Amino acid sequence: MLNKTKFFIREHVGLLKLSDTYDILDPETQEFLGVAKEKVPAAVHVLRLFVQKTMLPTSVIVYQGGSAEAPGLLLFEIRRSFNLGFRTRIQIINSQGISLGYFQKKAFSLGGAFFVFDAQGQQVAKVSGNWKGWDFRFEDATGKALGQVTKKWAGFGKELFTTADNYIVSLEQSNPGLATLLLAAGLAIDTVFKER
Repeated sequence: MLNKTKFFIREHVGLLKLSDTYDILDPETQEFLGVAKEKVPAAVHVLRLFVQKTMLPTSVIVYQGGSAEAPGLLLFEIRRSFNLGFRTRIQIINSQGISLGYFQKKAFSLGGAFFVFDAQGQQVAKVSGNWKGWDFRFEDATGKALGQVTKKWAGFGKELFTTADNYIVSLEQSNPGLATLLLAAGLAIDTVFKER
């Protein structure tokens, strides 16, 4: 799955859901590639009724293959602890529990921005968005484009009555190591930075 350059992320629609599930598809063929499932501690489910989701701990586990009900091979996990400050840090952990890198939210950003670091703490990308908040660009330290995240229209009824989002994560070139971090960054935009 991580040798692909485009991923269509489709959020499951649910009434009063307390955790999110996302299908990961090939945007051209609609082939099912994997699933991302949010895993939230039981106590946090209760807190979500009273506290903004972006402040609470969460974990999003990404699987290759399988289905939403029976996920396949675990690829990586996006993990955020309690967030009370301006500079949110999100960890990316592989299936063996080893850190692949992390995201650090930019302190002051109008459109939403964060930095992507590898396991050695080296910045490999910056993710920045426009004022509308759903067109994001991945850039390296020199400003060269590495990829982008764009929202895909889900239809009037879905957009008006739910918070479910559909979007496309596209990378400029195939690179499984970078694809892991940038796919995680694309999922993190919705799951850990923007969800309310």
